[in-house]
Amino acid sequence: MTTDYDVEFVERGDREARFLVRGVTPAFANGIRRAMIADVPTLSIDTVRFIENSSVMFDEQLALRLGLVPLTTPEPEEFGDDDVVTLSIDVEGPGTAYSSDLVSSEPDLVRPAEDNVPIIHLKDGQRLEAEADAAYDRGKNHAKHQGGVSVGYRHLQRVTVDGDLPEFEDEEPQIVRGVIEDDGELIPSREFDHDLTERYPGKDVSVEDVPNAFVFHVETDGSFTVEELVTRAVDTIDERAAELETAVQL
Repeated sequence: MTTDYDVEFVERGDREARFLVRGVTPAFANGIRRAMIADVPTLSIDTVRFIENSSVMFDEQLALRLGLVPLTTPEPEEFGDDDVVTLSIDVEGPGTAYSSDLVSSEPDLVRPAEDNVPIIHLKDGQRLEAEADAAYDRGKNHAKHQGGVSVGYRHLQRVTVDGDLPEFEDEEPQIVRGVIEDDGELIPSREFDHDLTERYPGKDVSVEDVPNAFVFHVETDGSFTVEELVTRAVDTIDERAAELETAVQL
């Protein structure tokens, strides 16, 4: 059985996007959300070997900070689940060590997704030299592997103008959040400050959820683009469905 569904971008960027999916059930929409958060593997620093650390922080504290630096994550075909990439850092004070100081052994595939993440401020005479291994894992095992740092969805809401308000009736704010559909046009609610009375002054309007239509708002940590995150999440759902089908047929 196949399901027909439509996808339309409301706002589109590499790291943040808002898109509408029509023709899916609430359960499937939630499955996509959970897959983006928990099931898409990312690379993250897992093991750190300190050569010299004369900063004011313990090794364990610095290892935690290094582990939270987002790394670009290539396609699984380019970098296998069992592969490990090494990143090194060697910074001497006075000054601040940033994520841009991490040097990757595979710079074309794996590197810090952000260059300006501060790691430690070093005073005169202090030094940080270390090597770190980054490995694949999933968000369901550790939050540092959640490529989707902000993933949510709302029902698409349809607004209908029913007529004018009575002449002497006070206009009260009518707050909505997300994206509305007005005569086929998709409009983010922030464009009218989330208040329908700003968009439809003096009008009597009604709002209803559009069945099986959901607007996703997705932001990544830079491990990959929004489109890659969504595609990989759908792939994980497909893989699990295939595994279940195989198990049932045994």
